[in-house]
Amino acid sequence: MAELIKVEVAFAAPACQKTVELSVPSGTTIAEVINASGLADDFPEFDFESLPKGIWGERRPVTQIVGAGDRVEIYRPLSRAPMQARRERAQQRKKQKK
Repeated sequence: MAELIKVEVAFAAPACQKTVELSVPSGTTIAEVINASGLADDFPEFDFESLPKGIWGERRPVTQIVGAGDRVEIYRPLSRAPMQARRERAQQRKKQKK
């Protein structure tokens, strides 16, 4: 019998974020952890199959085995490029100072 390890799965939609903690057998893959989390049911508007995944901020293939304490993350496309968002905030600050 495989040892159980604790992992966390996280997904952030524009309006909310959800994190699920799971105990899974050692040797479980990223894909299996995501399926076990049920997050795809909570966010049906997103195609979880096509979204990139990773562990602790680094993209990884879904076939990678997770380790104890790993945080599996599902990444969605950004609504705006970070540089563009910074420019817009800077412009807003300039307008507020006038």
